[in-house]
Amino acid sequence: MPTPLSASHISRRPTVPPTFEGVNYDDQTALKAAQDSVIKEQWVRSMMARLVREELGRCYYREGVNHLERCGRLRDRYMELLKDAKVKGHLFAQQNYVPKTEEGS
Repeated sequence: MPTPLSASHISRRPTVPPTFEGVNYDDQTALKAAQDSVIKEQWVRSMMARLVREELGRCYYREGVNHLERCGRLRDRYMELLKDAKVKGHLFAQQNYVPKTEEGS
């Protein structure tokens, strides 16, 4: 059963999606909220990869010579998470944002 979230945790959650889509760059509050949201999302992905890596290490140690058969699911999950695990910052996404255009217009 998941742990219930506290009121202080809920108040600190980002209220904007982790993208610069629709952000007014002249509004510093909205820009900073988008930057924080992008950074927090990158850190969440990084920490998820770290947790899976730690569990994979415990599985390798626990299973011994059978780790190839019994830890394959964790290994595959870790390899998928590793693609996005690096915290890159927000500047590239902010400076190279290309707004989506509707197709067929």
